[in-house]
Amino acid sequence: MVKHIILWKLKEEYNNDEIKQGIKTGLEGLKGKIPGLLEIKVQTEKLESSNSDVMLYSVFESEEALKGYAVNPFHVEVANGKVRHFTQTRLCMDFYVE
Repeated sequence: MVKHIILWKLKEEYNNDEIKQGIKTGLEGLKGKIPGLLEIKVQTEKLESSNSDVMLYSVFESEEALKGYAVNPFHVEVANGKVRHFTQTRLCMDFYVE
Protein backbone atom coordinates (compact mmCIF):
# COMPACT_ATOMS: atom_id res chain seq x y z
CA MET A 1 0.00 0.00 0.00
CA VAL A 2 0.98 3.61 -0.55
CA LYS A 3 0.05 6.57 1.62
CA HIS A 4 -0.33 9.99 -0.01
CA ILE A 5 -0.28 12.95 2.38
CA ILE A 6 -0.76 16.56 1.26
CA LEU A 7 -0.60 19.75 3.33
CA TRP A 8 -1.91 22.99 1.87
CA LYS A 9 -1.62 26.57 2.99
CA LEU A 10 -4.54 28.55 1.57
CA LYS A 11 -4.21 32.00 0.04
CA GLU A 12 -5.17 34.52 2.72
CA GLU A 13 -8.25 35.77 0.84
CA TYR A 14 -9.59 32.20 0.55
CA ASN A 15 -8.82 30.97 4.06
CA ASN A 16 -12.41 30.46 5.19
CA ASP A 17 -14.75 27.62 6.14
CA GLU A 18 -16.61 27.66 2.81
CA ILE A 19 -13.45 27.03 0.78
CA LYS A 20 -12.20 24.41 3.23
CA GLN A 21 -15.54 22.60 3.14
CA GLY A 22 -15.50 22.64 -0.67
CA ILE A 23 -12.05 21.03 -0.69
CA LYS A 24 -13.13 18.43 1.88
CA THR A 25 -16.40 17.57 0.12
CA GLY A 26 -14.78 17.45 -3.30
CA LEU A 27 -11.85 15.23 -2.38
CA GLU A 28 -13.73 12.91 -0.03
CA GLY A 29 -16.35 12.53 -2.76
CA LEU A 30 -13.75 10.71 -4.86
CA LYS A 31 -14.07 7.59 -2.69
CA GLY A 32 -15.46 4.77 -4.79
CA LYS A 33 -14.79 6.61 -8.07
CA ILE A 34 -11.07 5.98 -8.52
CA PRO A 35 -9.56 2.51 -8.95
CA GLY A 36 -7.14 1.59 -6.20
CA LEU A 37 -8.13 4.43 -3.85
CA LEU A 38 -8.74 2.67 -0.53
CA GLU A 39 -9.17 5.57 1.87
CA ILE A 40 -9.39 9.36 1.63
CA LYS A 41 -9.91 11.93 4.36
CA VAL A 42 -9.51 15.68 4.51
CA GLN A 43 -8.79 17.47 7.79
CA THR A 44 -9.71 21.15 8.08
CA GLU A 45 -9.87 21.59 11.86
CA LYS A 46 -6.47 22.29 13.39
CA LEU A 47 -4.67 23.31 16.52
CA GLU A 48 -3.13 26.78 16.89
CA SER A 49 0.33 25.23 16.57
CA SER A 50 -0.37 24.22 12.95
CA ASN A 51 1.15 26.03 9.99
CA SER A 52 -1.00 24.42 7.30
CA ASP A 53 -4.72 24.93 6.69
CA VAL A 54 -5.87 21.67 5.06
CA MET A 55 -4.53 18.11 5.09
CA LEU A 56 -5.31 15.26 2.71
CA TYR A 57 -4.69 11.72 3.95
CA SER A 58 -5.19 8.98 1.38
CA VAL A 59 -4.25 5.34 0.94
CA PHE A 60 -3.80 3.53 -2.37
CA GLU A 61 -3.33 -0.15 -3.08
CA SER A 62 -0.16 0.55 -5.12
CA GLU A 63 2.10 3.22 -6.56
CA GLU A 64 0.45 2.60 -9.93
CA ALA A 65 -2.96 3.36 -8.39
CA LEU A 66 -1.56 6.64 -7.01
CA LYS A 67 -0.25 7.56 -10.47
CA GLY A 68 -3.66 6.75 -11.95
CA TYR A 69 -5.35 8.95 -9.34
CA ALA A 70 -3.18 11.91 -10.35
CA VAL A 71 -4.53 11.87 -13.92
CA ASN A 72 -8.01 10.49 -13.27
CA PRO A 73 -10.62 12.92 -14.70
CA PHE A 74 -12.66 12.91 -11.45
CA HIS A 75 -9.57 13.91 -9.45
CA VAL A 76 -8.42 16.48 -12.01
CA GLU A 77 -11.87 18.12 -11.95
CA VAL A 78 -11.83 18.44 -8.15
CA ALA A 79 -8.19 19.58 -8.04
CA ASN A 80 -8.76 22.25 -10.68
CA GLY A 81 -12.16 23.38 -9.40
CA LYS A 82 -11.86 23.13 -5.62
CA VAL A 83 -8.18 23.14 -4.66
CA ARG A 84 -5.46 24.61 -6.89
CA HIS A 85 -6.88 28.11 -7.33
CA PHE A 86 -7.24 28.59 -3.55
CA THR A 87 -3.88 27.28 -2.37
CA GLN A 88 -0.67 29.16 -1.82
CA THR A 89 1.63 26.24 -1.01
CA ARG A 90 1.48 22.45 -1.26
CA LEU A 91 3.65 19.88 0.46
CA CYS A 92 3.42 16.20 -0.43
CA MET A 93 4.80 12.98 0.94
CA ASP A 94 4.13 9.57 -0.60
CA PHE A 95 5.43 6.39 1.02
CA TYR A 96 5.01 2.62 1.12
CA VAL A 97 3.40 0.88 4.09
CA GLU A 98 2.84 -2.80 4.77
